[in-house]
Amino acid sequence: LNCFTLDSFRFLIKGGLAGAAVYVAYDQGLLGSGKEGAEAFRKAQETLPPAIQEWTNYLGWEVRAAQLPPPPKFDFSVSNSWNKGVHSVMSALSVAPTRACEYTVEGWKYVKDLVK
Repeated sequence: LNCFTLDSFRFLIKGGLAGAAVYVAYDQGLLGSGKEGAEAFRKAQETLPPAIQEWTNYLGWEVRAAQLPPPPKFDFSVSNSWNKGVHSVMSALSVAPTRACEYTVEGWKYVKDLVK
């Protein structure tokens, strides 16, 4: 009974953390359109370095700005990347029936050769 309650407690904690992560992603606009995601990414790039500096000061760590590496620069369009992915998936799905027939014919030939 004790092991069951401990496992249930862990499950509830993990579920709560996962739900909170999805809520924060939704609240920040990461699950919206590509423009909303790009805007959220821009906000994160602006707020992350000051937040790191604040935490290091709070913890008493001596971290100078020269010691921190610069934040990475990402120069890509989220909406273009999303659209390219959608086009790739749709292209693969459109040729899937033809490829399935080709692979089936090749498979039957292979099986016939094995039986001979």
